Amino acid sequence: MSEKPERKYTTVSIPVQLYEKIKERIEGTGFTSVSDYVTYVLREVLASLEEEEKEEVFSKEEEEKVKERLRALGYLD
Repeated sequence: MSEKPERKYTTVSIPVQLYEKIKERIEGTGFTSVSDYVTYVLREVLASLEEEEKEEVFSKEEEEKVKERLRALGYLD
């Protein structure tokens, strides 16, 4: 029989008014607690931020080519 790894938790304080709004929002959903919902939202936000950080608009070479073109057109000194 495999044992589940022990999960460790911490307490994060949020304003009561926000807690109540979240509690209302999750009624009738698959979320069983405000903590579950907040954990889900934070994971989604962090995943989105990490994905944005991975995406580089231009490589250094591409950036230099754009700068050269802008210089040739007189937009950069």
